[in-house]
Amino acid sequence: MKRVALATCQALPEPDHDEAPLLAALRGLGVSADMLAWDDPAADPAAYDLVVVRSTWNYIHDLPGFRAWLKRAGDATRLANPADVMSWNCDKSYLFELSAAGVPVVPTVNVSRGTWPALDRLPWEDLVVKPRVGAASFATKRFPPGHRVQAEAFLRETCSARDMLVQPYVPSVDGHGERSLVWVGGELTHSVRKNPRLAGGDESVSEALPPEADERAFVERVLAPRRQGLLYARVDVARAEDGTLMLMELELVEPSLFLKQCPPALERFARAIEAYG
Repeated sequence: MKRVALATCQALPEPDHDEAPLLAALRGLGVSADMLAWDDPAADPAAYDLVVVRSTWNYIHDLPGFRAWLKRAGDATRLANPADVMSWNCDKSYLFELSAAGVPVVPTVNVSRGTWPALDRLPWEDLVVKPRVGAASFATKRFPPGHRVQAEAFLRETCSARDMLVQPYVPSVDGHGERSLVWVGGELTHSVRKNPRLAGGDESVSEALPPEADERAFVERVLAPRRQGLLYARVDVARAEDGTLMLMELELVEPSLFLKQCPPALERFARAIEAYG
């Protein structure tokens, strides 16, 4: 019997809605499936045939420790996604690399720790400020037009401890929504429309939606350079003023996959885990 662990953390900051249905689906296939906390020193990845990273959401507070754990786990057993891919994806500086490679990315300015830009030089009135290493809505705020002073104060506060990013708020999110495109087992299975989580707010998520043709092409373009060994991915996009897609975030570490909204995706993911490696 194949032994699989779903990697989590000892104190989840919020429930993982994918966890229970995925465990049940794996066990229904005859797979021995358990949870394993990455930050539990007693947990041993080598006891499993495969470790699938799922809800390791507190890694943002100890990125060096998490990257070291990824390396150890990847050396000890099969790890999905691959350790080097996840280590790269932990820091949203990947947006600059993807943009340089020609992927349309929402305009982004890097703000290094201990510094801050003169925001009045930016061409955007409606701003989003977020950490380069973050999950959910941690340290993420929107500053509408007329709130530049508050945005600068927030940056000064947050940049004392971490690198930050500044982006324009994308107007299409108010109507079309931000779309999360879910890719599991080599296939784009579904998408959901969601409102962005800002200032600690709740996330509103739609039912599963069929991906549109240009969304399929976009996902293939984004994933192509790192597709080898990928088990799952989530590509978050929004539309520019001309209707073209822009990358908001690429999630290859611990994304929610909205499996309850799409039972076929849940089954596909479980079978892909069973067959992985």
